[in-house]
Amino acid sequence: STARIMINSTQIPYFTLSAYFDISTFKYICFMTAMFLYILTVSANVLLIVVICMNRSLHEPMYMFLCSLFMNELYGSTGLFPFLLQQILSDVHTVSASVCFLQNTILYCYGGVEFLNLAVMSYDRYLAICYPLQYNTRMTSNKIALLIGITWICPLLLCVVMTSLSATLQLCGNIINKVYCDNYSVVKLACSDTTVNNIYGLCITSLSIFCPLILIFYTYIKILKICFSGSKQTRQKAVSTCTPHLASLLNFSFGACFEILQSRFDMNRLPNMLRIFLSLYWLTCQPVFNPLVYGLNVSKIRIIFKSIVFAKM
Repeated sequence: STARIMINSTQIPYFTLSAYFDISTFKYICFMTAMFLYILTVSANVLLIVVICMNRSLHEPMYMFLCSLFMNELYGSTGLFPFLLQQILSDVHTVSASVCFLQNTILYCYGGVEFLNLAVMSYDRYLAICYPLQYNTRMTSNKIALLIGITWICPLLLCVVMTSLSATLQLCGNIINKVYCDNYSVVKLACSDTTVNNIYGLCITSLSIFCPLILIFYTYIKILKICFSGSKQTRQKAVSTCTPHLASLLNFSFGACFEILQSRFDMNRLPNMLRIFLSLYWLTCQPVFNPLVYGLNVSKIRIIFKSIVFAKM
């Protein structure tokens, strides 16, 4: 029966992205805006990765996790922007089934890695603030490698299984009401049983979002307890290292939350442009937001960056 379903699913060779609408000459303005955003994203993240890798004083756990975060911003934005730029200029907004499923995997994996990376960073801050004397023995280079490995491998495996389940569905339509490929939109087109897909989808959403958020919530309660009972210096250290992390978490959570709500519920009453902006928010703003917030707020990065810039002048 699997073979039969596979044959049926190949009857739909492409999907139509119906959220695009005719904007005539404005499409060039949209293209230039998206191109500028992509160049800014790549430049800012690559610059910070290079700064961290080239400076031995930044070869500490916190900066290794930051490097992983910036790599993920590059990965996620590259999964979206080249596709988006091509679609903006195109008059026919279709995408082949194979490209659609590949984009599904990349974008959902990006979301999973982002949440896990932020959870690992909160655990690192928890050890640094709550156990400063044992920090170096607890956060070894092997542990850093293991945590970064888990951060990337687990979401990738979960997303590959999710996309494989969707690719085997028998579909009775090919219109996706989005500007990029979205797994739940594909599942909604199925005329075969989607119980397994829906249960798996809810499970990986819970695993990818709620488990990291519970860990982050727990670590911040512990950090706050230490802050209120500790010295002024401890409080200042906690605020300076935790503020960028919290800002990043809140920004990404807002974007991801809206995307999940939009996928699951009917949002047709909202203006089309607003729906497009909010569905793209978690994929476009976070990759620019993170390098800016960490580059400006983390003093070590800021100092080294300033020394590089002024040395060149």
